[in-house]
Amino acid sequence: MFWRYEITGVDTVTLHFGERIDIQLVERIHRAAEALRIKLAGRLIDTVPSYTTLLLRYDLAHDDFSSLMASVASILADLPEAGPESADSEVIDIPVLYHPRVGPDLGAIAARAGLSAEQVIELHSQQTYNVFAIGFAPGFAYLGQVPEQLNTPRQETPRAKVPAGTLGIADTQTAMYPLQSPGGWNLIGRTPLTLFDPNRDKPSLLEAGQRVRFRPIDLEEYVKLGGRLDDLPWENDSPAPEKTGGGQ
Repeated sequence: MFWRYEITGVDTVTLHFGERIDIQLVERIHRAAEALRIKLAGRLIDTVPSYTTLLLRYDLAHDDFSSLMASVASILADLPEAGPESADSEVIDIPVLYHPRVGPDLGAIAARAGLSAEQVIELHSQQTYNVFAIGFAPGFAYLGQVPEQLNTPRQETPRAKVPAGTLGIADTQTAMYPLQSPGGWNLIGRTPLTLFDPNRDKPSLLEAGQRVRFRPIDLEEYVKLGGRLDDLPWENDSPAPEKTGGGQ
């Protein structure tokens, strides 16, 4: 397994496994992270996998860099290049209401691709996505990759508020906002699931290395599962329609 390291802090080192985003590379990094977490338990404080790198944070009080890297090299040397086929791993089901009311950019993405909204939904939901990395906000999972027809650049002007659970597309990736936050992704739907809860044993629903599939649901099921419609800023922040005609 090819890799190199870079010292990135007094107690951190970043392992580089490649230069560009690749599904196989992402899977290789997660196998490495899992092996290092298990075999260096008690020595590593944290591991943070990303698209091409794996950051390791270790305990300076009980370890030293040379000793740690000797162990890392030994563990990585024993890892096979090819792991278990990802097709055999569990796929997490995420119910999604694809609708312009909760995904105000659905129509624009369809028009840009020369498709109907129904075709966009079908394309987006028939794909199985890999969780490449967690970042931007707690539990925010970067998922890839969307079908080529749906590849859409980010919004030039981000929205000030995007409700939690909203599903979006930016370039070749798709993601859901775990918390309300600003955001520049193109919004196409919303899940009723709670993606991040600090009071759960595992606060984040998704973790890097997992696989995800989106399941279209209708409004009735969305509401039944706890989905909200009362916090949509593009509705709530809109000015009230002007009265016309011969009103009082």
